[in-house]
Amino acid sequence: MAATAQLRYSTVARHHSNPSDNRRWSRGGGDGNSDDSSSSSSSAVQGFGVLGMFLNGWRSRVAADPQFPFKVLMEEVVGVSSCVLGDMASRPNFGLNELDFVFSTLVVGSILNFTLMYLLAPTLSASAATLPSIFASCPASHMFEPGSYGLVNRLGTFVYKGAVFAAVGFAAGLAGTALSNGLIKLRKKMDPNFETPNKPPPTLLNALTWAAHMGISSNLRYQTLNGAEFLLEKGLPPLAFKTSVVVLRCLNNVLGGVSFVVLARLTGSQSVGEAKSVEGGGEVGSAAEKEKLVEESEDLQSNQSTYK
Repeated sequence: MAATAQLRYSTVARHHSNPSDNRRWSRGGGDGNSDDSSSSSSSAVQGFGVLGMFLNGWRSRVAADPQFPFKVLMEEVVGVSSCVLGDMASRPNFGLNELDFVFSTLVVGSILNFTLMYLLAPTLSASAATLPSIFASCPASHMFEPGSYGLVNRLGTFVYKGAVFAAVGFAAGLAGTALSNGLIKLRKKMDPNFETPNKPPPTLLNALTWAAHMGISSNLRYQTLNGAEFLLEKGLPPLAFKTSVVVLRCLNNVLGGVSFVVLARLTGSQSVGEAKSVEGGGEVGSAAEKEKLVEESEDLQSNQSTYK
């Protein structure tokens, strides 16, 4: 049933392309040897291991949805930019005092946005259109996938994809946080006077925060977005549909950036560092400030007496 739903989705998703190409791969030919050439090409690509699996998966997704490359491009260029803007808008001084956190969001977000797009996209491969174990009867791509699925099955897809996204978010969070923190350390070695305004986020805690964000917020937003785009693609001309993709993904990523900052504040993975004048205790900082004010007052009085 899931495979049938996938094929029905692919037929509708291709209504902007030549109907005679519905059963071809994205680069398939029109002669009788197209299936053989596709099979031999797939066999050759599989020889590249993980890269071959990715390339086969990409071809299958493009075959099921010719708009998939455009959606990925918009997600990475427009979507990630919107996510960073939403992230910065949620921070004091538009994030200018927390650029290290913003950079971490940019690195991890770029990885995760592509992963979300890839995992949620429908494919033409019947073997890829099934989920393991108790989720086998659930929609394979996203919970709003067309088909005669019940509410429980659609919720099963949400739970399964949420677990997958959380795992991906944790791994990408580890990699992205370690990368951004490593670049900051490299900057400090090159410039000993460089000081970050905030304490670098703890790698493990930040990765767990990304896992929670991916499993709940991103999971719900992106699955809903996929369902909305499917409906829009059926009822809009190509140009209007592409425009709607840009707008929806901008709004989605702005919302994602804001929600991640809120969650990071709650978990403490990205806490704003206090001013250096109060490091080591509030009383010490307060005393230093008072002493500075007294000195300024004395200087002012001295200047006034001189002019008198």
